Amino acid sequence: MMEKMKLHSPNLTQENIARIRELFPSCVTEAQGEEGQLKLAVDFDQLRQELSESIVEGPQERYHLNWPGKREALLTANAPIAKTLRPCREESVDFDTTKNLFIEGDNLEALKLLQETYLGKVKMIYIDPPYNTGNDFIYEDDFAENAEEFLKRSNQKDEKGNRLITNTEANGRFHSDWMSMLYSRLKLARNLLRDDGVIIISIDDGEYQNLRKMCDEIFGEDNFIDNVIWKKRYGGGAKEKFLVSLHEYALVFAKNIGCLDNFYIPLTEDSIKRYYTQRDDNFDKRGPYRTHPLEATKSMGERKNLVFPIPGPDGEDILPQRQWLWSKERAYEALAKGELEFVTGRDGKVTVHTKQYLKDENGSIRQGKPFSIIDDIYTQHGTNEIIDLFGNAQTFSFPKPSAFVKRLIDVGTRGKGEEVVLDFFAGSSSTAHAVFSANSIDWGNRHFIMVQLPEPCDEKSEAFKAGYKTITEISKERIRRAGKKIKDELGRMKDDKEAKGGTLFSDPENSSLIPHPSSFSPGCRLPCPQDRLIQHGRCLLHTGCHRPDPGRCLCRQHQIGPQS
Repeated sequence: MMEKMKLHSPNLTQENIARIRELFPSCVTEAQGEEGQLKLAVDFDQLRQELSESIVEGPQERYHLNWPGKREALLTANAPIAKTLRPCREESVDFDTTKNLFIEGDNLEALKLLQETYLGKVKMIYIDPPYNTGNDFIYEDDFAENAEEFLKRSNQKDEKGNRLITNTEANGRFHSDWMSMLYSRLKLARNLLRDDGVIIISIDDGEYQNLRKMCDEIFGEDNFIDNVIWKKRYGGGAKEKFLVSLHEYALVFAKNIGCLDNFYIPLTEDSIKRYYTQRDDNFDKRGPYRTHPLEATKSMGERKNLVFPIPGPDGEDILPQRQWLWSKERAYEALAKGELEFVTGRDGKVTVHTKQYLKDENGSIRQGKPFSIIDDIYTQHGTNEIIDLFGNAQTFSFPKPSAFVKRLIDVGTRGKGEEVVLDFFAGSSSTAHAVFSANSIDWGNRHFIMVQLPEPCDEKSEAFKAGYKTITEISKERIRRAGKKIKDELGRMKDDKEAKGGTLFSDPENSSLIPHPSSFSPGCRLPCPQDRLIQHGRCLLHTGCHRPDPGRCLCRQHQIGPQS
């Protein structure tokens, strides 16, 4: 007993640091102790900046991710704004009943306005930010600067204008502006996630390393889940000088990985038809099945209790070559239920296989585990959707396919209970389209929040010629058309079922699906087309409340007060 007793008191310092880490992951780093061991330590300069309303001076060099403008980006994220949102009924669909929201404006300001109403309530964030390809940057925050100012502040020029290093002008500034832009937004986005929330970010090779390090700092390295590789095109690349690049990435991080359930996704119709091909007496209740060998692989450690005979169909005992996967109790229970299959090989030897039914004993369809590679959805599918909805592929170039985003939504949401999906780089609103699709399939209760900057369309573009002056106009119209299209398709399905004397949910494979009253809402609430982010007044109780008239916020409960 005495040997098991702890002969020292708890390390309260490390426990306090752990508490700080829960609130401010970026303020805890690794440090070397007196005896050379690694331990957690507080980055007090970073902590001071988190708690400060002005830029805090600190040492020039530290072991952490850093770039010129990072402190200003953090200050920008933490600085309050005195703005609110105004709704636009005339552009909205089902304004009074929908829980979907589209915000037209700068996403940095929108994220700040969402902090109180949606703090800790978002189940999933998916964003497809600018890939920093060197084109003109449209997100110019307060920390933006010209090249001359940047070279001086980043110690590449002295006060007399002489170059101090040989780096090109684009070398530092090219990455710094992009990282500052995204850093402040990700800091705010983390606050909106539920404890079991996830964020998935599309990115290419250009900024992948920087994004991964940035997310490690903001969300915590322990909350990294995986890096999904998306094969986005079939082939081509005749003009490529070196390798033909076929893929992009989708980084997946959790808010708190300890709060996450295991990931499962619906099986595709293709995989069901390909693998679940056999039937037995349990078909009416369990559906078709596939088989797996009961023999354990060599990678499984040796366990003598997994070696036992299983009586075969002719009464002969069958022994494993090495050992079974299941215990004797589990194997004999499956045998009694008819859930084992005996297969005779060409050599006459009988092997034992387990039956994996499409449905569980309650009739619910089995789900599968998601893979870290997506190789059956391509960018061309996204273009085809634009053609289907707008009749012209040039209306919006290179949209993410909604099927790709839906695959990610299947991973990041459960389809049970009310779940909010946020995309603050909405583009053409592929994410909203994907939410509609996901809900129409599993009748989940997901709602979306889309945020998009009103970036002007080129006057020579097909979009402008079709009457779309900004990207947001395309985005809003896609939401309207995609919602109507899916709703019409569901209506036709319902009519077809009723014409055959049934209902949409009368089939055995749908018997476990009970639609939530608000599970499929193709509507969307939109902001006012003018002065979307206004400074005339604010709701005293709801920061960022939507404002339908000069006197009340959207909740219709609180008076709008004077500007503070």
